[in-house]
Amino acid sequence: MQYIDNIIFLIALIVGFGLFFKSTKEIYRNIKLGKKIDRSDQSAVRWKTMGKVALGQSKMVKRPIAGFLHILVYVGFVIINVELIEIIIDGIFGTHRILIDVFGASFYAVFTSILEIFALLVLIAVVLFFIRRNFYGVKRLNMKELFGWPKNDANWILIIEFALMLAFFTMNGADYFTDTQKFSSNFPISKHLFPFFENLGESTLHLIEKSAWWFHFIGILFFMNYLYYSKHLHIILAFPNTWYSNLKPKGQFNNLDSVTKEIRLMMDPNADPYAAAPEVDPNEVPEKFGASDIFDLNQVQLLNAYSCTECGRCTAVCPANITGKKLSPRKIMMDTRDRIEEVGKNINKNGKFVDDGKKLLDDHIQREELWACTTCNACVEACPVLIDPLSIIVEMRRFLVMEQSSAPSELNVMMANVENNAAPWAYNQADRLNWAKEN
Repeated sequence: MQYIDNIIFLIALIVGFGLFFKSTKEIYRNIKLGKKIDRSDQSAVRWKTMGKVALGQSKMVKRPIAGFLHILVYVGFVIINVELIEIIIDGIFGTHRILIDVFGASFYAVFTSILEIFALLVLIAVVLFFIRRNFYGVKRLNMKELFGWPKNDANWILIIEFALMLAFFTMNGADYFTDTQKFSSNFPISKHLFPFFENLGESTLHLIEKSAWWFHFIGILFFMNYLYYSKHLHIILAFPNTWYSNLKPKGQFNNLDSVTKEIRLMMDPNADPYAAAPEVDPNEVPEKFGASDIFDLNQVQLLNAYSCTECGRCTAVCPANITGKKLSPRKIMMDTRDRIEEVGKNINKNGKFVDDGKKLLDDHIQREELWACTTCNACVEACPVLIDPLSIIVEMRRFLVMEQSSAPSELNVMMANVENNAAPWAYNQADRLNWAKEN
């Protein structure tokens, strides 16, 4: 019976990490539903970009207050969870603060003091984030696409992080007052947070320390598995997302190979227009132009959707949204992720995807949203993790125009003018220089 705690701990550890890897496997499967795309070029640049943007948080600080607070939470939370190594060793082997014997008392005191300082910074940042999100009235954090679950999700994450840091301090404070001589220099913050611990008996302090230790450990496992249902997947996916980001100049469209081939044939003076066409398999499904569902998007675009932080920086700078149009680049990414999850649940239920009569287009993203976009790339520039909402908008527009011949009347007029007059204006080519004659 003396090993019952160790056995329970080991079971919790295996179950927690097992569920996490199951969720990770599902996300990977869902991303693979998209079309393959080769983003393996310029690996040195990609590693540099990932280090600078995902690890270095370089784009976060463009909004200095939010950026600074985010760095505190990000760096602090990562450093605090270094202690998870010690918790796992102690939990499996039944030891208590094993690293004090590994590091030595002096170095361990420095180590735990640093952890406490960062934990306090995380605690402060989390409280400020909560106030800012719920009471300060930041417009991009109170838009209609965040009503309901997205807003609750953001708040739950802040509450969980607050609770984990509080458990960390409680655990340390109880240890300090249990044996102040041993831990006198280890806990510079927690020893001042719980002065009433001094009046408690040793058995009570041991109970408090063990309860806080278990709460902290189970809380970390819960947080880790909650990520699958949360926008906070970006904690993990921001790294591959920035590595696979588009390195081409913003605004450079990708050309469809099938269309490029036809145009080259048309412009080749040596091509025989009456040459026999290559034999076509009657069972082969013609390649679709553009995208109407997630299966038509590429895998990086689906990774983008999972990596979205829902911070709204893209929507805050979108000229269409600012002028009252329906478009919100953040909503485009959220809707894409919702559709991916909808398809994923379908696969989980049926073993494969069974047509559910729904599409990303119209069922999740409306045409009015797509045509409101000015393709200015402001959303792409603003994203702190290099997500590209514009690429999804362009692919869906491409489907509407090339597959359904569906476009706003203004665009149809312009395209007719280009076809007939080789210019977007309704003037005959012969009349182009009339303006010069008048002068």
